[in-house]
Amino acid sequence: MRWFYRCPACGRTYPIEPGRYLCDDCAAEQRPDEPLRGVLECAWEGEVSAQTSVPLPVEDRFFPPIPVGQTPLWAPEGLRAELGLPKLWLKDDTCNPSGSYKDRASWLVAAFARKFGIQEVVLASTGNAASSMACVGAAAGIKIRVYVPKSAPIAKRVQILQYGAELVEVDGTYDLAFDQSLAYSRATGMLSRNTAYNPLTIEGKKTASFEIARDLGKAEGRMGAHGRATAQPAVPGYLAPDHVFVPTGDGVIIAGVIRGFEDLLRLGRIDRMPTVWAAQAEGSSAIARALETGVFEPRPSSTIADSISVDVPRNGYFALDRLRRHSGRAVVVNDGDILAAQRYLSRTSGLFAEPSSACAFAGFLKVKGELDPNARVVVMLTGSGLKDIKSAAKAVGLAV
Repeated sequence: MRWFYRCPACGRTYPIEPGRYLCDDCAAEQRPDEPLRGVLECAWEGEVSAQTSVPLPVEDRFFPPIPVGQTPLWAPEGLRAELGLPKLWLKDDTCNPSGSYKDRASWLVAAFARKFGIQEVVLASTGNAASSMACVGAAAGIKIRVYVPKSAPIAKRVQILQYGAELVEVDGTYDLAFDQSLAYSRATGMLSRNTAYNPLTIEGKKTASFEIARDLGKAEGRMGAHGRATAQPAVPGYLAPDHVFVPTGDGVIIAGVIRGFEDLLRLGRIDRMPTVWAAQAEGSSAIARALETGVFEPRPSSTIADSISVDVPRNGYFALDRLRRHSGRAVVVNDGDILAAQRYLSRTSGLFAEPSSACAFAGFLKVKGELDPNARVVVMLTGSGLKDIKSAAKAVGLAV
C-alpha cells in the first residue's frame, strides 16, 4: 500500500516526509484567530492485509518499545444497572503509559522521528500531550522540548520533568504556547508534534476506534444494534457502537476517532458509522458553537477541564467537516456538571478520570434520555484523575 498526505479542503496531495505539515495553498489563506487552514490527513491506496490490525503510515519496526494502546473497554455493571443502559461501555485510556490518550499520537510521531533519524521533537500543550511526548520520547531516545502554560496542573509538569524533557513554562494561554513552539520549530528545523499542525497527531488517535470495534465484536458477537444479525462486517469480530462520546477541545481526538471508523468502514470491518458526540465544556465550546452556526467565533476559554481548554481549536475546520459529514453531534456541560460527573463515575465504576474525560461522561449523562436504552454507547475517558488532583479535590470538598 502507498501512503501520502491529502488536503481535505482542496484535494492536493503531498509525500509524508519531514518538514511537511500543512497544505501550502490552503495555509496561505490563514487568518488570525481562526482554526488552522490546510490541515492534512494521512491517506492510503492499495490493498490492506486482513492480518493488519490498524493501517498506519510508519512501519512497525520503528515504533518505540513502550506499550501504547490496547486499553480496556470496560463493562461498568453498577452504572449499567443504575442508568438502565445494559450496553454502556467505558474506553479507558487512563491505562496508557503516561495516563493519557495522547500517547497514541506521540507513539506514531516518535516512530516517524526514528524512521527519519530525527533527534528532537518540540510541541505546545496544556499538559497531557507534553507529558505524553516526554514519556514516549524517553522510551524512544528522542530529545523533547515542550511549551506549557504556567497554569498547567503541577502533576503534568512533574511528569514532563521526570521523563527528562525540557520544559518551557509560558506566561499565557495554550495558544501563546503553540505560537512559541512553532517559532522554535521553524527556527531550528526540529520536528513539531503540535496537535493538528502535524497530521500524524490525528492519525495516531484513530487506533482507539479499531480497538473499540474489535472489543465490542469480541464481547457481543456479530449482532446488530437491536439484536439482529448484520450482513456486515465482512471481518468477523468487529462491531460498530451506536454512540461514542468524546471529550473535545482542539478537535484532534474526535477527528482521529472519526478517521478510525472511516477506515473500518472502508475495510469492510463495520457496516455503519456511529453517532460521534463532541462533549465540550461551557467555557470552551467553540466546536459545538460552530456545529450550530457554521462560524468559529474566537472567545477566551475558561474551564476546570484544562486539557480541553482552548481559545481557538486548532483542528476546528477539520473536525467540523468530519462531524457534519457523518451527522455528528455536540453536547455542552458546565464545570459543575463535570466535577459531579467525575465523582459519580469514580464512585459507581471505580474509574478515576480527570475533568476533561469527565466532560465526556457529563455530556453522556446530559443526553442519555435521548438514547435508545439498548444502544451500544461508548464513553471515551482520555486522562487519569491523578493528573489534576487540585480539581478533583474540589469535587470531594478537600482543600489542596
